[in-house]
Amino acid sequence: MIGFTFGFSSILILLVAALIASSVRIFREYERGVVFMLGRFWKVKGPGLVLIIPVVQQAVRMDLRTVVFDVPPQDVITRDNVSVKVNAVVYFRVVDPEKAVIQVARYFEATSQLSQTTLRAVLGKHELDELLAEREQLNADIQKVLDAQTDAWGIKVSIVEIKHVDINETMIRAIARQAEAERERRAKVIHAEGELQASQHLLEAAQTLARQPQAMQLRYLQTLTTIAADKNSTIVFPLPIDLLNALLDRFGKPTAP
Repeated sequence: MIGFTFGFSSILILLVAALIASSVRIFREYERGVVFMLGRFWKVKGPGLVLIIPVVQQAVRMDLRTVVFDVPPQDVITRDNVSVKVNAVVYFRVVDPEKAVIQVARYFEATSQLSQTTLRAVLGKHELDELLAEREQLNADIQKVLDAQTDAWGIKVSIVEIKHVDINETMIRAIARQAEAERERRAKVIHAEGELQASQHLLEAAQTLARQPQAMQLRYLQTLTTIAADKNSTIVFPLPIDLLNALLDRFGKPTAP
């Protein structure tokens, strides 16, 4: 009888110890426990030591750290009908554990699938040149759309970064030809602008010399000095008509016989 009592007490102690062990939960600083009582949401508890009433209460452990995942390459047709493959990386975290448990069955999978469809939808509204040159703006647009849609799940999408844009070889050659044509166009425009500015300056110089005949003579003398510096054996230098007119006025015109 004494042995039976001792054995029953040992079993009772073991059951109490197991019950206490099953009711103790320890949540780390980055974890929270979503507690349900008889199937209904009760409260979010943690971090630290949390006591859960066995059978009556159940706790779902949630990780609040930022999660990063790669969006698989997506076939995107841009607004100018160019087919490209684009992949991206998404950073998100749980900000409302209650919604992340109650409003969506598997929040990670749901966010991943939504990221893929949003990537195709947003990039399909832009042309290829915008996709290559305006990545920062496109990243912000995708992040804004994702964050708005996952807000009901208690998810915060913080960063979206487009990693690679793969273009087929035919399109790469076409882009290279387009870039070369653009460089040629700019070179011609710059050359034409230079010719226009030079002609304007020449016109201003001619008008200035026309107003001052002495300046024209000084210009001729300067040209003569430049030619003489080249060590030429023969110099043909035109005599300015203005100079002849000045000499004729000074010494008088010859009289007819």
